[in-house]
Amino acid sequence: MRYLLECEVVENDEVAPEQFRMRINAPELSRTAIAGQFCMLQVAEGLSPFLRRPMCFERIQRDHVSILYKAEGEGTRLLSKMRPGTTLNVQGPLGNGFPIDDSFERHIIVSGGIGVATFPALAEAIVRKCDVAPEVILAARSKHLILCADEFRELGCKVYIATDDGSAGEKLFASQMLEKLRPNPSCRVYVCGPMIMMKTTSDVAMAAGADCVVSLEAQMACGDGACLGCVVESKSEKEGEKMVRVCLDGPVFDTTMIDWAAHNMAYDR
Repeated sequence: MRYLLECEVVENDEVAPEQFRMRINAPELSRTAIAGQFCMLQVAEGLSPFLRRPMCFERIQRDHVSILYKAEGEGTRLLSKMRPGTTLNVQGPLGNGFPIDDSFERHIIVSGGIGVATFPALAEAIVRKCDVAPEVILAARSKHLILCADEFRELGCKVYIATDDGSAGEKLFASQMLEKLRPNPSCRVYVCGPMIMMKTTSDVAMAAGADCVVSLEAQMACGDGACLGCVVESKSEKEGEKMVRVCLDGPVFDTTMIDWAAHNMAYDR
């Protein structure tokens, strides 16, 4: 069930350079949202900026939800300036969440940069349903951009850190770290991050025979599938089109559905 709600901002703190965590009082959302879904936030009154901003749920708690976001454009910079007590208009929950299957022996989360934003809620859900903590790979360009490591450890997760420059953890890309963990057919891998990172990490998972799902990010106008602004190329055909809508058909997809080659990624990571 979807809602259009007026919610109070409880916290909105910078947790890394240009990266923020916002916690909002939203009991209606917290009762229905599941890990992997998202919401659309109205970042200002009036017509500028006109479009809402899509944000995944970082944590889903009893009366609150939190979002983790990077301030990199006009809308998110306005969002970063909202103070506790501000009223925020929220549309959601939207999209499809992560599938959680307790028949898998291992669950491995692989995040790239701010792609980690969707995974604390997933880790909590896996612990609740499967009674096992997932393994977590946190990959970023440098140590200053590694987020949520302590939160995952508090859930009992084994955390592996990979940085491009070697400033924290190991000097590896996310896909290389996943190779070190030796996924196998008894494992499900969950991935979110830059497209090239998701592609190469998915390649590693599939080569090992592991199940793999990805959470895609896209620019969105409506969040309901009407505008077709968030379509990506798919390997499956529907009504004569090989496209899927990230907002309505996703944002979580089986990686085998995505036509990664259509994105013309010229280098491997």
